[in-house]
Amino acid sequence: MKNQIIPIGPLSKYEEEQYGEIVEWENKTPSVVGKTVGMLMKPVSWVVEKVIPSKAIEGALAASNKVAEMLADTKDIVRDASVSRIDELRHKDLKLSDHLANEVHNWAIGVATVEGGAAGYFGIAGMAIDIPTLITLSLRTIHKIGLCYGYECKTEADKKYVLAIMSAAGANTVQEKSTSVATLQAMNVMIAKTTWKKMAERAAANKYGLEAAIMAIKNLAKQLGINLTKRKAAQAIPFVGSAVGAAMNLAFINDVAWAARRAFQQRWLIETGKVAPAQ
Repeated sequence: MKNQIIPIGPLSKYEEEQYGEIVEWENKTPSVVGKTVGMLMKPVSWVVEKVIPSKAIEGALAASNKVAEMLADTKDIVRDASVSRIDELRHKDLKLSDHLANEVHNWAIGVATVEGGAAGYFGIAGMAIDIPTLITLSLRTIHKIGLCYGYECKTEADKKYVLAIMSAAGANTVQEKSTSVATLQAMNVMIAKTTWKKMAERAAANKYGLEAAIMAIKNLAKQLGINLTKRKAAQAIPFVGSAVGAAMNLAFINDVAWAARRAFQQRWLIETGKVAPAQ
């Protein structure tokens, strides 16, 4: 993928290192690509797709984003960062924000692993609870990590940004990952030219805005349906479901957290004038 954002400085040594990590993440092959479902797993995969159809995931995405936003409280971030308001973190220190995000990241991994193991104990029946819970936790993680960098994702533009992060984390192919990253980059570039408030006003004035948002959720639901089926097919097998559920939830939430961290790092670097769109 062509790098659309370049450093314009001055960058600290730490910021330069993180910029390199952002570029590396953008070009990294999705982790699920190697998790192909073999011949012996195809019947199980078919059953999993019936248990977690894209319609169910679509409903979970639509309902969970608001719940995740409410669950991502700001009090602990404000306290740990020693700031009076979340938006102060937009211009404070990237290393501090990364430290806060790392705490959120580790907490999410712990919760997702325990939940996946518990749901996996019940095999395929547990997936009906496991999948919506994992989606809610994933969206909550994105919102919470956004807070670590000073961003409360409440506008319509922000909601699209959150979905784009989920899409990058749940990519099944290199092409899907590239498309999602390009979307994130384009939205980050807009930050350099306008404000999120103005973007939200423009979206509200667009009569196709609602239809576009619905389509984005539909497409993401299909993508996540494939991704989670690949990851969780073995969870339906007796005696191993618990271990698989724990491991796959850990892997998925780790992908989500890293996607959120890299996206918000780049957004922070643009807003502080450290990087800019390539000419």
